[in-house]
Amino acid sequence: MALDLFAGIPVTDYDAALPWYEQFFGRQPSFLPNSIEAVWEVAEHRYVYIVEDPERAGNALVLLFVDDLGTRVAEIARRSIEPTKRETYEGGVTKVSYRDTDGNETSFGGGSG
Repeated sequence: MALDLFAGIPVTDYDAALPWYEQFFGRQPSFLPNSIEAVWEVAEHRYVYIVEDPERAGNALVLLFVDDLGTRVAEIARRSIEPTKRETYEGGVTKVSYRDTDGNETSFGGGSG
């Protein structure tokens, strides 16, 4: 059975949010399904998307677990986006979180950061 995963992030204003997410992911969206959604493929069959939905904006929590956490965080920093929070858990797992202007949280987790 094939499985695709789409994690949605509601934003107040699509046109205002799109540039931040392009900067965050370091590229333009993988595809644009309509005029208020943008989708990035973050791994094969795994997608993160933004959608204009003002009533639900600011409440998303997305965590992407990666092998290259330190590299990802450094790349995002080179694009002038800094984490809002960094946590280290038992066993050496680190979570690095970012917030968009609506307050949505997108995090990367991994073994080092």
